[in-house]
Amino acid sequence: MGWLRRGPRRDGEDAPRDPEFGYFSVREAALFRSTVREAFAELGLEVTVYADSVQDDGRRRFGLGNLAAVCHRDRRGPRVWPALIRRHVSLVVRTLDGPSALDTLPPDQIRAQLYPRVVNADGIDPGAFGYARTVAPGLYEILALDLPESVMMLTDEALDRLGDPAQLRARALKNLRGLPVEDHETVRDADGMCFEIVAGDSFYTASRVLDLDGLAHRVTGLPLGEHGALVALPFRHQIAFHPIRDTSIIPALGALASFAAAEYEDTPGAISPYVFWWRDGVLTQLSEHDEDHGELRIVVGDDFQELLERLIAQGPGPC
Repeated sequence: MGWLRRGPRRDGEDAPRDPEFGYFSVREAALFRSTVREAFAELGLEVTVYADSVQDDGRRRFGLGNLAAVCHRDRRGPRVWPALIRRHVSLVVRTLDGPSALDTLPPDQIRAQLYPRVVNADGIDPGAFGYARTVAPGLYEILALDLPESVMMLTDEALDRLGDPAQLRARALKNLRGLPVEDHETVRDADGMCFEIVAGDSFYTASRVLDLDGLAHRVTGLPLGEHGALVALPFRHQIAFHPIRDTSIIPALGALASFAAAEYEDTPGAISPYVFWWRDGVLTQLSEHDEDHGELRIVVGDDFQELLERLIAQGPGPC
């Protein structure tokens, strides 16, 4: 399947691996970090390089995880890393040194560019995002301001300046529903397994889980039924789902669990490696990583087990 394609040939798996970014060899990681340092130096900033970040003289710290994943997943290989890194570093520095969009944009424009964003707990500081809404264990919904060159995740302090959080969230959700569907693919196999993938350049593609019923209606022509859907949101540019209507849920569950785990690995903007049951906007986690055996496993509660038994009794149906 196309979603399992990997990157170009680089150092073999037998080469010593970098402790922080295991998809890099030690040599590749050294090249990546030295190029990052050079990119900052070209802009007049001397930085101290750590395993997963750099820090300038003003004690501003810049994480390297997303940038490393971008480089790793680019099929063109290390020859394009300098250009990717310089573009990213230039954007980061311009954003930090320039005036805040909250000070320069009129209120109406800010609201027009406001979106909800689902993020992994590792990506936010809980002390700065006290308003964040829990979407699922380890996943939170925050508000973000979409700018031409960057995305500004809005802290408690920023929201205090903009108005009522409930009204801001309602506007953000309206903006999310108005986004176009960039790419859509139906994945099928001969055994009756199928699920839908929606992908795109938008930083809010995975966040469309907040409007999954609307998204499903747009790409399949049908709303989600009473049983909801299976859904995976491995990283910010991708969401996959399977409407639950019949026993086709059984092969779809295993396939989506594998899909989520594979697509989550080594991606920029990673969100979750698990598959969830979406029902009336509530997400219930259905897969997890077995730490003892290093394997992915499906874990279902009583409600989902009861649903499976009812669907089996109902008999098979089309995907």
